[in-house]
This record gives sequence, C-alpha cells and structure tokens, in this order.
Amino acid sequence: MKLIGKHVDKHGAGHVTLRPEDDEDMWHLYNLIQKGDSVRAPAIRRVQKTSSTGSIDSQRVRLNLTLEVTNVEFSSFSAAAEQSSSVDPGGSNNSAALQIAGRVIVENSHVKLGAFHTLDIEANRDVRIEKADGWDSIALSRVEEAIVPGRGAEVGAIVCGEGTAAFCLLSEHMTLVTHRISVPIPRKAASAGSSQHEKALTRFYSTLYDAFIRHIPFANPGLKAIVFASPGWVRDSVYDYMLLEAGRRSDKTLQRALREKGIKIHISSPHVHSLVEVLKSPEIVAQLKETKFAREGLALDKFHKMLATDELRAWYGPEHVILASNRGAIGTLLISDELFRASDPATRKKYVALVEEVQQKGGDAVIFSSMHESGQQLNQLSGIAAVLTFPLDIEVVEAEEKEEEEQRKRQEMEVDEKEEG
Repeated sequence: MKLIGKHVDKHGAGHVTLRPEDDEDMWHLYNLIQKGDSVRAPAIRRVQKTSSTGSIDSQRVRLNLTLEVTNVEFSSFSAAAEQSSSVDPGGSNNSAALQIAGRVIVENSHVKLGAFHTLDIEANRDVRIEKADGWDSIALSRVEEAIVPGRGAEVGAIVCGEGTAAFCLLSEHMTLVTHRISVPIPRKAASAGSSQHEKALTRFYSTLYDAFIRHIPFANPGLKAIVFASPGWVRDSVYDYMLLEAGRRSDKTLQRALREKGIKIHISSPHVHSLVEVLKSPEIVAQLKETKFAREGLALDKFHKMLATDELRAWYGPEHVILASNRGAIGTLLISDELFRASDPATRKKYVALVEEVQQKGGDAVIFSSMHESGQQLNQLSGIAAVLTFPLDIEVVEAEEKEEEEQRKRQEMEVDEKEEG
C-alpha cells in the first residue's frame, strides 16, 4: 500500500489517501472503512445522453465519486476456494474484491447528489478516506502497518492428505488458499489393486508438482519457508518426489528452494485449519518469530495452555476481559480485528479504549487478523481473551463489582434524600 497523502490533526480529524496494490491492501481498507465514513475513489458509471434528434446515446464514463458509506463488503479468492474441494487445473489468479456502497455526497456533472452507488475498489487507484468519528489510534496504526514496504507472502504451505492438497500463502494479515487438488486414490488391496494404487499416487504427485510450480512463488526472496504439512508420512513422500522431479527436470532454482526453505511438519488432519499447528511448531517459530501471524499463533497457544493449567489467569469474553483490565491484571490482550469493524461507533470506541488502557498499564495487545486461522479460532472465543499477570477469580470479581454498584446506588440515594430534606 502506498501512502499518497495524510492530513490528520491531533484530534483525529482529517483524511488519508491510500493506493492499494494487492489483496492484503484490500483487506486493510476493509478494516479501515466503516459505515458513515466519507470515501472518494474512481468509479465507472453508465451515462445516457439525449441528442437534438431525440436519439439516446449510452456510454461508460470514468469519474471520481465521493460517498457516505452505508455498507462495505470484502471477499477473497480463498473464500471461493473453500467452497470447493477441487479447483480448475488451469488455476486462477487470486484476487480479493472490495465493494463500498453509499450515497453520493459531492455532486458532479454525471451523478446527482444523494444518488446511491457502489464503488468497486481497484488496485493502483487512489482511495481517499475521511473518518466520520475521527481517526483513532487503531485506525492510524492500521495505516502504518499497511504502508510498510516489502510485504507479501512469507510462507508457502502445502497441506496434504492422501490424494488431496491445499496450497496456501501466508502473509502478515491473510491466509490465502490459492489452489486445491483432489485425486482419487484406490485402496491398496490385491496385486491388481496395488498397481492401480501406485498409478494413482504417481498421478497425484505429478499433479501436485505442476500445481506447486504455478501457485507457490518459491523463487521469491521474500518467501522465508515452504511448509509440507500432513498427518502420517504423506509430507515426506511429497517432498521427496518434488526434489527428485526437480532434479529430473533440471530445475536448480526449485531444488535450492526446497533444500533451503523446505520444512516438513506433522499435523493432525489434512485441512487448512491445521495451519494453526504449523505456526506453533518450533521449526516455524524459529524462522518466523518476528512476523505478525507467528506472534498471533504463539499468543493463542499461550492462552490455551494457561486455560488448561491455571484458568484463573486465562479470561475471555468482553465483560470479563474489561473487568480484568480495570484491575490492571492483563499481561497479554488477544483481540480480533473483527471487533473493530462493529457497525456501532460506541462499540468500536470501547475496544479501542481497552487496547489503549492495556498498553498504558504495560500490557501487550495482539490484534488478530480474522483472515488467519488463529484469528478465526479467537473469534470462536467471542473474539477477545486475555492472559493475566496474576490470578483472579471471576466469581469473586463479579461479587466485588456487584457490591461496589450497590454501594454507589446507596450513596446516590443518601445524597438525594439530603437534597430533598
């Protein structure tokens, strides 16, 4: 993402102009733009003109429209891929789509004020955003993250089963399933069946090799690891075949990439959600400890371990986490970016204030991307959790809160009685 212009005062008022370049930039914009914001971006509108003879001429015109946002929708290639266990062998270009609907608030010669329009945000086209409630710390930090140069896929992963494989690219904020293959493998039975089994496996390995070449950017210097993950020993067979086939085809670039970046990891099931296990593995942690998605995986693993061994130090759910924050007990806050997309501004402000409070008290706040498997798992826990620095009993804290509330009400009643007297 390129920062074209930023004019935000100390109170958060102002606008930011950004130029998205890839799918991850679209995801950043989706998290930045909210209902009520003002967005200016290029659009194509069909315009009709009536000539002096009465004939109607229709043409498509490119113009810049400014909308007051009523709805924002994001869809990624991986969402479509999840719907099918098999993808066209020819492959597809992964492309995220971002649509912003709203009412036109700046009139121009082709569109009337107040008309509704939907903007299809395009790569390499400027988008100007002005926040309805001002730019808060979370929104500004998202902009800073988005414009860091040199981002992109850092891990390529092939999640394998016998006859199945999903090709994934993991970047700072997204996990994209770029391709899937499925080849039927008959059971290894009698001698004839054994022959069919071997032929099917060879076809599977060959299909996987060709798909790998198309969908994993193994020659990219920014790709730090290529993970082969599976239950059983499928990953070893796939890796060995890839290495031998690369040698047979004299593909030295692929051979070097597999030897330098290839990592074989055991997972419990051949499904994409098992990538959470991959990110917790020591091999990946050692190589990717500074990346955002590795920190997310480690933080979630830490929370689950704490929940299993010392549940008084592992809290989740908005009300309980806020209670823990009020007592300065949070060491690590785990919060999903989904909570900051709340349509109610007051709800977003509540979570922004919580993050700022935790950081001010010396705690660490990890904002999870819901486009990663770890973020989706956190969403199943209400989207917010915390690892506490000291144990707190929820029942005791709630009883104290209730007692404080009752005492406050009694004091208010006494004040009212004195004023009436």
